[in-house]
Amino acid sequence: MRKRKSSSRISFRGKKLSCSRETYLPCDDSFLLAQAVASRSRGDVLDMGTGCGIQGIAAAGKAKSVLFADISPEAVECARKNAEMNGATERCVCRFVESDLFDAIPEAEKFDVIIFNPPYLPTKPGERVKGAINSAWDGGRDGRRVIDPFLGRFGARLKEGGILLYLDCQLSGTRETKKRLKESGFRFRTVARKRAGNERLSVLLAWK
Repeated sequence: MRKRKSSSRISFRGKKLSCSRETYLPCDDSFLLAQAVASRSRGDVLDMGTGCGIQGIAAAGKAKSVLFADISPEAVECARKNAEMNGATERCVCRFVESDLFDAIPEAEKFDVIIFNPPYLPTKPGERVKGAINSAWDGGRDGRRVIDPFLGRFGARLKEGGILLYLDCQLSGTRETKKRLKESGFRFRTVARKRAGNERLSVLLAWK
């Protein structure tokens, strides 16, 4: 893991994003997903695990509303600032919530699009780091510590005809993810893919 400054700035598709030390700095996985999000967002959108807000900001151009959600309060505040700085709050209704997956989101609230770039890196106890940033990539021993609970719950939060845009990495078990989607009655297809170092990244579009 590379050392981070107290804050970092990046540019993507004309947007400028500021990331605090405790917020995940967008990389190849974020950019790949954001390209799919920008072209497929609509209606009411949930950006789960929002981080600096890159996905929700990409969605704001076509969405009616975007809910930026993250377990980290630092990330939620970072997403809020970036959404305001990039005009997302002027293009659609934007809300921000600290939530462990769906726990703080009312059960009755459903979405046309759910976006998720999960913490997918297989992580041994000795590889964890202090602070909120750990939640951005710590996927547990098999990389599925957060993925499996999410896959078991997201379907109930989609509106009829809704879709999931999900960033998949082979390091956390692509076959297992597809198996769980099938078992939950979802169809899916790959809409983008990229190789980044030893990671094979892809964006899965899932629907019923």
